[in-house]
Amino acid sequence: MIQAYNFLYSWQLFPEKGIYEKGERPKSGIYKLSASEERNNLSVEMNWVTLENQAFSSDYVLEADGDFHPLADQAIAEKAKVQFIDSISFEILLLISGEKTLRIFHEIQPNGYLKVTEQSTNEEGNAYQNISYYHKQMSVLPYSTSVSGAVIRPTEEGMIRHKSLTAMEEQTNMQLTQIRQQIELLALQAQEIQRRKELSVLIYSAKLNFTPVIGQQYYLYEKKDGSHFLSLVSPREWGPSGPFKKCAAAVKLLADHTWMELV
Repeated sequence: MIQAYNFLYSWQLFPEKGIYEKGERPKSGIYKLSASEERNNLSVEMNWVTLENQAFSSDYVLEADGDFHPLADQAIAEKAKVQFIDSISFEILLLISGEKTLRIFHEIQPNGYLKVTEQSTNEEGNAYQNISYYHKQMSVLPYSTSVSGAVIRPTEEGMIRHKSLTAMEEQTNMQLTQIRQQIELLALQAQEIQRRKELSVLIYSAKLNFTPVIGQQYYLYEKKDGSHFLSLVSPREWGPSGPFKKCAAAVKLLADHTWMELV
């Protein structure tokens, strides 16, 4: 079961990323993969919630030796087997009834997400494919996908848990959004201070023939030799014969003695 280690997590569904040819798109979900103490059994647990807020769950245990074995819960499938292909992919094959099978292929993507592809046939005998994407669970929401899976058991406990945890998620997400907005605002303020600092260093290193007044507008000019000087005279007042290469900025001295560029 060494190859299973990369998969042994609680994976949280990206409902908007999936492709569902059979069954409705789930609202939220959790797909949990774990190993038994003997490290030779793979446990699969699925919990999901539909767009109509119906909660469902499914779970089964597989012997990970690559052979078919009867499942304890025949409502899921008659037999099943799991085969690990390499460290980033494995498949589960469920023999539902007769020759009908459900193939569930798992693959870890380069970005670390888990891609789960379900392949089977619908009631009319037509092939379908459902693709779900998961990331490693960062919260405790116990929901998952696979509405086309074999066993579907609505649970009152799941609904109660869903409502409570949904409310918790909404509150914490709102708080995190507020904190993130505050951080972004502080980052913008820090960038503005840094720009004023760099401009101030440039102005204080320029040629000054007067004492600047707080709140007064000035013009910073670059001369042909690369040096700078500060002046009250605007480029329009200088005209084409001004003693400068270009006007670098219109600036104003603030109360903290930093300089701000004027638009």
